[in-house]
Amino acid sequence: MKAVIWMILGGLANVGLVLLVAPFAQGVLRKVTARIQSRQGPPLLQPYFDLLKLLGKEDIESGESPGMQRFAAYLSLAAILAVACLVPMGFSAPMNGAGDVVLLIYLLTLCGICTLLAGLAAGSTYSLVGISREMMSMIVLEPLFAIALVVGALHAQSFRLNEVLSGSVYAVAGTPYSGLIMLVVMVLSFQAFVQRVPFDISEAETELMEGPLVEYSGPKLALFKYAHMAKLIIYSALFVTLFVPWGSGLVFPVGWLLFWAKVFVLVMLVTVVAATHARYRIDQAIRFFAGLVGVSFVALILATYGH
Repeated sequence: MKAVIWMILGGLANVGLVLLVAPFAQGVLRKVTARIQSRQGPPLLQPYFDLLKLLGKEDIESGESPGMQRFAAYLSLAAILAVACLVPMGFSAPMNGAGDVVLLIYLLTLCGICTLLAGLAAGSTYSLVGISREMMSMIVLEPLFAIALVVGALHAQSFRLNEVLSGSVYAVAGTPYSGLIMLVVMVLSFQAFVQRVPFDISEAETELMEGPLVEYSGPKLALFKYAHMAKLIIYSALFVTLFVPWGSGLVFPVGWLLFWAKVFVLVMLVTVVAATHARYRIDQAIRFFAGLVGVSFVALILATYGH
């Protein structure tokens, strides 16, 4: 019983951290982007104010299916926060016993499906174009993280989250070739997972005016925005635990602080790439992701033979 209570408290602590840190990371992203582009930029706390403003607005119902719009908004944030309960954030995965790698893959995919449901329920021309782009990207993008997790599971010979997400499968046993290949693949595709330039194709503000979310405002838009901010923290945490685990075993708070330092270094890299690159066209992105999928399958084959 005591172990269950600690597991629940750990999951709640992770959720609280994500909710607290995600808007701040977005503020850092905006500020650094502005500095790179020789602008002053908004205050670091502006994302918090934006979310509070949206939550305080009237919840206007529009589109063909208001009920589905509400459901997609709630599910989007709920899915990414459920992932937060399964991911180590300076400590071991708090709810490791509540799921495994397969559940983690399903939850990560569900986050993208929520965007598809949102755009479909809105029924706008822009939203339909946005979800068509999102769907094409998901078909070739989602397998990449799934393969990375499966490669880790093969090396750990277990689907338990505390073993796969410990990072030891990439840091021990002579650093297997499959782990190195997947590291390169994930670095090249990371911008797409967090939906930042040059791979924010489904939103494309200058073309589709937020794409799937063009018909959203008020609290529902706040939930989607919050989920988008949280996704940057969650995927960064997953990347760190899978590929940059060194120092995680240090005593608290050194190991915990080192973990978050690595997360924010990754956020800074995402920011610099987004501020210095032009958006890809959908056909360019699909070809790029398809090539990475082919390379990742090579890593998967190597992992099955222990390399």
